[in-house]
Amino acid sequence: MLKNINRIIPLQLKRSIMTNNNIPNSTKLKINPNKQFIKTPKDVWSLTNEAAQAASHNTKNKGRELINLGQGFFSYSPPAFAIEAAKNSFDTPLNNQYSPTKGRPNLINALVKQYANYYSKVVDNFGPSNVQVCTGANEAILSCFVGLINPGDEVIVLEPFFDQYISNIQIPGGVVRYVPINAPENLCSQVTEGKDWKVDIEKLKSTINEKTKILVLNTPHNPIGKVFTREELLEIGQICLANNIIIVSDEVYEHLYFTEEPFPRIATLSPELANITLSVGSAGKSFAATGWRIGWIVSANADLLKYASMAHTRICFSSPSPLQEACASSIEYALANDYYKKMREEYKHKFDILCSVFDELNLPYTKPEGTYFVLVDFSKVKIPFETYEFPQDIQNKAKDFKISYWLINELGVVAIPPTEFYIPEHESQAETLLRFAVCKTDDYLEKAVDRLRLLKNYL
Repeated sequence: MLKNINRIIPLQLKRSIMTNNNIPNSTKLKINPNKQFIKTPKDVWSLTNEAAQAASHNTKNKGRELINLGQGFFSYSPPAFAIEAAKNSFDTPLNNQYSPTKGRPNLINALVKQYANYYSKVVDNFGPSNVQVCTGANEAILSCFVGLINPGDEVIVLEPFFDQYISNIQIPGGVVRYVPINAPENLCSQVTEGKDWKVDIEKLKSTINEKTKILVLNTPHNPIGKVFTREELLEIGQICLANNIIIVSDEVYEHLYFTEEPFPRIATLSPELANITLSVGSAGKSFAATGWRIGWIVSANADLLKYASMAHTRICFSSPSPLQEACASSIEYALANDYYKKMREEYKHKFDILCSVFDELNLPYTKPEGTYFVLVDFSKVKIPFETYEFPQDIQNKAKDFKISYWLINELGVVAIPPTEFYIPEHESQAETLLRFAVCKTDDYLEKAVDRLRLLKNYL
């Protein structure tokens, strides 16, 4: 085809194509991007993955497996029933076409069945109008913000926070206000629990003003592993009710809780709280299928939910059809076979495996009440911060980024530095911590234990 290029492209245009670096300055595009994306530093995921990629070739890691307990992706496949449902979903022609923007009827009906059990005490009827299917939980949260926020509206985020919240709030023009979840005083000296991390209630009250529209809640909490108690949720909820504040509750780890009491959902604690709450869920966390990108929003208040639904329609119109069908079948199976309970027992065992090495080395951690993460304190590990060679991107970061980089290069173990989930003024609360993920096979976690045991040489 190249030999015929002279027949179809004028000489001047051909020269422009062949020498695209010769575009006159007067015709170069002047780019004026969204200010949210100007001078944006590399995020923790990029920095950690790049460090891991580079470390896999260094002398100490050459010939040994890099153990990745960083980002929360699974090292194993979804359960067999979910895989089979996904395979079968492609065989029906219409399953491969656009879905209704609200979600496919089979998935909506499965979600109604699941959530009606929880919402029956606060609403008379929980049905399809109370559910919105989205393309993953992140898009669900973005849809809540885009549907409700006008420029200048303020959103309260409890800190530490999942980093995606911030950009999702800012894109539609929202202003973020931070309220700390204070770490326990003995965080660096002994094993603590999620309940030892406390929301600064007085700071919450003083942060609220006439512009406050939304409070973001995350329970079970990433990265702390905290499950908010019924009493904590009621206290926060009453403050929101008194100030006409909407609650967006990120509950993607809703089936991964390890407390004696069932997981408390803020929207189910009273009809009044149900009326002001949008709750977000995810198939990825429950079925080891983060790449399926199927999430949802549920709310007892259909009039509130409809604005998130409108935003979802404009953001992505609809979500992947075959995977919605696979999720519908998986939820039906899970409800009929006590799958969620069995899954929790498996995760308890995974935490026991990994945390055994921290107990052995006497490294303090926060005992997880939920999620598949554990925060571990590295204050006792002797790391040569002053003499170790850190790349420029890491030198300007908090101490936990340096600890993470050192751990990757010296032991070949990947973890996430949690100061990414704090604003700079508050990084000191987490600068000696690392977050480890246990959503891995048991044998992989055993390998991690063997590798982390090498830390005894640095204590």
